[in-house]
Parts: sequence; structure tokens; C-alpha cells
Amino acid sequence: MKQRRILSLLVFLSAALLVFSCQEKNGPEQTAQPVPTHIILPTVLEIEQGKGAQLLFKADPLLEPTDRLVFKSVSGTEFTAAIRSLDPKSGLTFDPDPSMPGGYYTVYVLRGEQKYYVGKSEVVILSGIDVDPDEGVTVYGMITCEGKGVPGVVVSDGALVTVTDQDGMYQLKSEKKWNYVFMSVPSGYEPISDGILPEFHATLKQAPGVKERKDFELKAVPNDKFTLYVLGDMHLANRTEDIKQFRQVCTDLNRTMDATSGPQYILTLGDMTWDLYWYDRNFCFPEYIAEANYNFKDILFYHTMGNHDNDMNSVGDYNKAFRYTRDVAPTFYSFNIGKIHFIVLDDIDYNNVGTGSAARKDYVRDITAEQMDWLRKDLAYVDKSTPVYVSSHAPVFMPSGATGWHNNLTGANATGEANTDDLLNVLKDYKVHFLSGHTHNVFNYHKSDNWIEHNVGAVCASWWWSGHLTPGVHVSQDGAPGGYGVFTFDGKDMSHYFKASGWGKDYQFRAYDMAEVKKVITLESGGSKELFKVHVDDIQSYNDKDILINVWDYDPEWTVTVTENGKDLPLTPVLGRDPLHEAALTAKRYKTADNPTFVTGQWNHFFKATSSDTRSTVVITVKDRNGNVYQETMQRPKPFTLDDYTAK
Repeated sequence: MKQRRILSLLVFLSAALLVFSCQEKNGPEQTAQPVPTHIILPTVLEIEQGKGAQLLFKADPLLEPTDRLVFKSVSGTEFTAAIRSLDPKSGLTFDPDPSMPGGYYTVYVLRGEQKYYVGKSEVVILSGIDVDPDEGVTVYGMITCEGKGVPGVVVSDGALVTVTDQDGMYQLKSEKKWNYVFMSVPSGYEPISDGILPEFHATLKQAPGVKERKDFELKAVPNDKFTLYVLGDMHLANRTEDIKQFRQVCTDLNRTMDATSGPQYILTLGDMTWDLYWYDRNFCFPEYIAEANYNFKDILFYHTMGNHDNDMNSVGDYNKAFRYTRDVAPTFYSFNIGKIHFIVLDDIDYNNVGTGSAARKDYVRDITAEQMDWLRKDLAYVDKSTPVYVSSHAPVFMPSGATGWHNNLTGANATGEANTDDLLNVLKDYKVHFLSGHTHNVFNYHKSDNWIEHNVGAVCASWWWSGHLTPGVHVSQDGAPGGYGVFTFDGKDMSHYFKASGWGKDYQFRAYDMAEVKKVITLESGGSKELFKVHVDDIQSYNDKDILINVWDYDPEWTVTVTENGKDLPLTPVLGRDPLHEAALTAKRYKTADNPTFVTGQWNHFFKATSSDTRSTVVITVKDRNGNVYQETMQRPKPFTLDDYTAK
């Protein structure tokens, strides 16, 4: 313990001197003539829980007893600390906000309503429990709840995996390759948080051979019954009115949360940001986190990394992930909620990929050898009866044609890397649900009773373009609405549904009278562009008597029937293009570009029925895997207008 206190003192004395007269670049809260205080702000500021903390001065302070310190986190959350005492020799003693978690902070002095910039520091919150690590240990700490150590918590540095002892202490002889340490949040607990960000990981700052203490704090939460909201690609970039549209989705999600009881959490599936616009529009992780904190309160976000969350101006997989791991989360980790074990993986591999926007698509899809090594160690602490949910950005499986499927992880080209079958082999003893994004479409694939994938669609739908071009029509390339997955857990049991933003829970399919659709989707509607002809020909190939049905969240346990005069019509699965997306986005994009992006794709959750004539009434009935029934009585001709599909 004596050694740790000496090290702490050395950190204070050797820290870069940040006097109060320094200006923070682009800081909106600084003043032209700040009051000089000559505060020595250390690079790392250790604070023991329940105790005051001290800062030293270079010279006599010009602070006043009524001044306060403000610690502003990366996410924008502010914590105010009262000044307990001022002494030119012993320094400034302050009482930190007990709710302030560890992390990176910008520090100010608050005088009245004016903030004066001091500098930046990493705050490390220590439990106040003295511990002495073993010889050779380089990373250690305590995991506590209400001041008591929590035993049996799994902890990792991304390479090594261990558990806390009976007193709640963990120790790792870490080489610090990943520059962080994280705990696998145990069942029945939640970590403290900084806004939406759960504090389950901490950055390692010292050299590999230097000991570092990183403590974590938990709070007990009975969470065997909980709801998980799964959010696919957001692509926030401050363009195409995306912030306005995102807030509309957030309003919808907040309403869903308000109507739901029990613990609730959010899991993202990657591409929260859009790498190209980190630079073109200065919108990166801090801006995303601030926007999320603006829209959501009192809910934890567990994040998955996407290809667009990599830095295009860095080289290689490790370096491209630096800003993400610094600002958001590790690229792979695990956590537990209730009876469920969650594993987050990064299946976008940028190994040996260089810089520049042209290289942004040069990744392969696999699980790196380092992740596979860690995964085996993590699973060693998971009972075989525990349901496992694995999130990744790119899907593990992909549709092939109207009814087929194929493996999607195919890029492994180095020893120890994993493709789809390699990953399944490691998980073979568990019942696994895969949660993925990336496609901006919705699908559910049941490879077996033990391996099920849910590709949960995109919050941004078609990169926010449909709502930009046709306000109120927020739709993906497969015709699925922009929205999110709602997964409800009761012990080991789970039920789920896809919630379309701006629509009720019962909005689960869309049916088209193709005779009317063909009148709208014409070559002229897309500016008579040559490449648009493929879309037009596809729509025009339908018979006027055809009804096309898009059931975006379909899986093999759903049923779809179409009846005419009480008789079932034959139903054919088709690889279809969605007419609403064609009209709301694709046709409009072709009017302004010869070869636009984000146009309508072909997907496999479409069904076609053919009625006896174009003026008959048909009844479409869709029943989901939970027994919920959704129905439409289509009185033909059914007009096809964008107003009919605009969220009110």
C-alpha cells in the first residue's frame, strides 16, 4: 500500500503543469481573461470513494471559497465539487460528487455562472479498500457494491481472463496490448454509468511493466426479467436531416420504454457513426454520445462496433479502432443480464488495410485470432445451460435467393481466425442467438434449434434518405420500416418483435395491389434513367391480379395466408423489391442522379398471391411465432399513394 501511495504522489509531481491561464482550443466555456489559479492538474487524478481529494498549486491561489470545480465528462455530463479548503502550501481540497464515475474529464472552476478552463485529466475512482497485488501483477483492482467486494466477477484485459476473489479483488499479469481492462458485468447487477455509457471498462495509461489499479463499482439490480432494445445502424453524421429524424425515432422508443416495466437496456449493433463524416462534418463519437444522452435518460447502452466506426485515416485493424475504444467501449467483451450471457464481437477485420476513403471497404468478415482466444476463455466461465446471445455488426449468415442461406463470415486468412463454421464450433455446446446489423434489412434465420440469427434492421433505414426525400416515410431497402428490435426476457425465455418507428406494435407487414403499383412505378417516375429500368421491369413483371406481401420480421414459425371468398389462395415466396421504397426513395434518387446509391434491393421476406380478378376483396392474415395475429382486408382496387404510408 505504501508503494501505491508513493506512486500516486509521483504522478502528482510529474504531471504536466496546466495553469489556469491556459486556453482550451475551441472551448465555448472559457473567458478571454481567465482568473489565474495556478492549479496543478495531474494526468491521472485518483479519488477514493467517500473521501475528499486534493490538488496542488504552483503559486498562491486566486480562488475564492465559494468557487466550485466542475468535471465535464466526454459524454457531456457535468459533476460539481465543492471546495472544502484552500491553502497555498497544502493545496486545494474538494469534495467530489459521489456519483461521478471514473473516466476522462475536462475540468473548470465555476465562479457564479462563469466557467474557467483548467485542463483535462483522467479520474480514477478507488474503492477506498487497501489491497496489495502479488509480484508481477500489472493490472489489479477491486469490484465493489455498496462498499463490499463482489466475488466471482470475470475480468479481462482482452487477452487474459480471471475472476475476483472472495474479497472482490482481481489481478492480471497483463502486457496491456489493448490498453484497457473490463469486467463481465455479473447477473443481478448493473455498473455505474456516465450517461448512456456503462462504466465496465477502464483505460490503461502506464507502461506494460508499471502497476495500475482500476476499480469498478456495481449496484444490485434484480434483472431476471428485463427488456433489451436492439438498435441497428444509426449512421449519424449531421446530414440529410438525420438528427431531426433520429430524434423522432428516439421519441418513439421512449414511448415504448415508458409503457414497459422492469429493467431496460439498449444494445447497439454498430455503425453508430459514419467514418467519412468524422472529417467532412466533424461528427464522431463525442457528438454521437452527446446526441444519445440528449434523447435518453437512465438507460445503459452496450455498444457493438461497425465498419463505419473505424478510423479511415489510420492503418490496420488495431489502430483504426483506437478512437472507438477510447471513447465508447472495447471492440469485444461480455456481460450478463439476468440468466443471459451476452458476448459482443467485432467481425469487421481491417488487418493490413491502409488509410484513405478508398480503403474503407477493404475489410474482410471474420473473427480475429485474439478474439477467438479470448472467447474460449470467457466461455469457460459460462455454464452450458446458460443461453448465449452474440452480437456482431456483420451477420453470421446471409439469405441466398428467395429461400436459401449461406455463411457470411468468410474472410479468415490467418492462423486462429474464424469464419462462420469455426465460430459455431466454439459455441457448439450452447444455445445461441446471434444479433446483427450491417445489412439495413430485417431477417431471422433458424439454422437449428441451437443457432438462430436475428438481423435487426436499421434505425436509419436507408441512411436517412427516404425520410429526407419523402418526409414521414422511413423505410429500408428491403421495405422494412426504420425501427428497432424489442427483446423481452423472463429468466431463460425470450420473445421478440420488430417495432416500426412511428407506427403501432401491430404494424408487421405491408400488402400491395400490384395493378395499382404498376401505374405509379414507371420509367418516367425515375426520370427515364436507363439503370432505373431494372426496377421498373421488375414491378411491371407482376400480373395485375397479383398481391405482393412484405412480412419483414418473418421466420419459419410465422404463417401467412391470403383468402378470397373464403378460399385460400396459393402463396409463393419471392425475392422481391418493395414498391414503397421504390416510390419514396429510388425513383426520386434517379431523378437527380444517373447511378444513385441506397436504391431498392431484393429481399426474401416477400410473398405473392394471385386473385381471380383485379376487383376482388382478399383477406391477408399474418400470425407471428408468439401467436399474435395481424390482418388486412384489401378491397381492390387499393390505391398506391405515398400519403397512405406516411407515419402520422
